[in-house]
Amino acid sequence: MDQEFWDDQYRERGQRWSGRVNGGLRVEVAGMQPGRALDIGCGEGADAIWLANNGWQVTAIDISTVALERARAAAGTESRIDWQYADPRVSPPPRASFDLVSAQYFPIQREPEHATLRGLLDAVANGGILLVVSHLITGPPPADWQGPDPGEFYQPPEIAAHLDDHWSIEVNESRPRVDLPVDNPHHEDLVLRARRLA
Repeated sequence: MDQEFWDDQYRERGQRWSGRVNGGLRVEVAGMQPGRALDIGCGEGADAIWLANNGWQVTAIDISTVALERARAAAGTESRIDWQYADPRVSPPPRASFDLVSAQYFPIQREPEHATLRGLLDAVANGGILLVVSHLITGPPPADWQGPDPGEFYQPPEIAAHLDDHWSIEVNESRPRVDLPVDNPHHEDLVLRARRLA
């Protein structure tokens, strides 16, 4: 899934997502001291805007220039967001730089050396939080499914298995999706929240 794929996905409709913060992010970040956040696969910007409105300094990255244009427009004059075109498969984020690394429904592709995943883990500063939320997938995709194979991507429990004793896993569970959008087939999420200790 490259830039062309995602640009086409966004061009297919005027607004691809709801424009509201993802419920899993809102629930898990509540009560955290704001700091520096990395929003991976920021899409049209709802999560980044919510984080900024709650005091975070946000670096929001996406591979789609169409999505980033919409995100910038939605944010208006919000100065606490740095919108960046970036592909973490090619350019890993800076190491130990973020108090929160958030991947909300972001497809992290499996790789033999886990390079992209390791780059995202390395971006979390000491004491910082990794937050990954994915759809709970049960069974094969529908017969008419034309998207990528869900089996090509890491799920939160697999990511948890890659964390060593420098991490504390605070949440690693499936749960009903928070603020379920209307007509959305995904009713349950997998949630991983882990803190880097050193």
